[in-house]
Amino acid sequence: METLERPDLCFPQLLNASCKKPTQHRADTIFLYILLSCISILTIALNLLVIISISHFRQLHTTTNFLLLSLAVSDFLVGLLLMPVHILLIGGCWFWGSFICGLFYYASFLLTSASVGNMVLISVDRYVAICDPLCYLTKVTQKRVQVCVSLCWACSALYNSLILMDYLEQPERYNSCYGECIAVIDSITGAVDVMLTFVGPIVVIVVLYMRVFVVAVSQARAMRSHIAVVKLQGSVSAPAKKSEIKAARTLGVVVVVFLICFCPYFYPSIAGQAMSTSVAFQMYGVWLLYCNSCLNPVVYAFFYPWFRKSIKLIVSFQILQPDSCNANIL
Repeated sequence: METLERPDLCFPQLLNASCKKPTQHRADTIFLYILLSCISILTIALNLLVIISISHFRQLHTTTNFLLLSLAVSDFLVGLLLMPVHILLIGGCWFWGSFICGLFYYASFLLTSASVGNMVLISVDRYVAICDPLCYLTKVTQKRVQVCVSLCWACSALYNSLILMDYLEQPERYNSCYGECIAVIDSITGAVDVMLTFVGPIVVIVVLYMRVFVVAVSQARAMRSHIAVVKLQGSVSAPAKKSEIKAARTLGVVVVVFLICFCPYFYPSIAGQAMSTSVAFQMYGVWLLYCNSCLNPVVYAFFYPWFRKSIKLIVSFQILQPDSCNANIL
């Protein structure tokens, strides 16, 4: 009977010390592998297009695009490093030891928080650009943006090393058997984390974008009133309404996507429970969180016409031509 049970163990040679492989339907497992692999590939491809576009074309070397570049780098690493490992974890066994397990979860927390920090910086940039356009060039300089991005990554690294300090010292402390890779954050640490990584950023993003929306609407109405002096009211009302709708749609997409992707992940902390990376939690909460890295280039880049133009030049290999970096993208 023992020989019949050994194939169901992660480490058959360890017998009772090894974790058992979860029972899964083959068709469901294959479907998950294909679906999650497609998400990973799409995340890598979309963010790589953003990275190549902003890095290659000189017209795109602006302070705002530098923030988009930092966001794309963090999301690209999520698709390249984190998603494939979680796909392998569908099998239910961890074969790379406790050190790599701790390193993996640290990288997961680091890249996720860095992505959120970049989103906050982008919202601040747009707030200054819309609400204080005359002082934008003096307030938002390339050097200041570089400092802010560097601080975002440094603070993410330091913050996550603190909340995971006990876990990183003994990565195997929560494993009940060999072949398991589990990280658990207690309810108190999880409450602090949810405030700093979820509640705080979403409050900042909502407040800033609401302010941007109000200013954009007021500017559109002021422009409509100004043009109405020399033109008929009916001929200029449509563009103003279009501007208001576009501002509202952008605000709604940003906030709704962020909430949909992050709420399930932080629900245990919000409910006062310990945050565990169990198999069920990985499949739903973690993967939905990772999907935000796939949607970020859609939300933040596909709204820009220059991104569609740069995609055509990249896909057609025109960026390999001499002096292609000076192409007219804007």
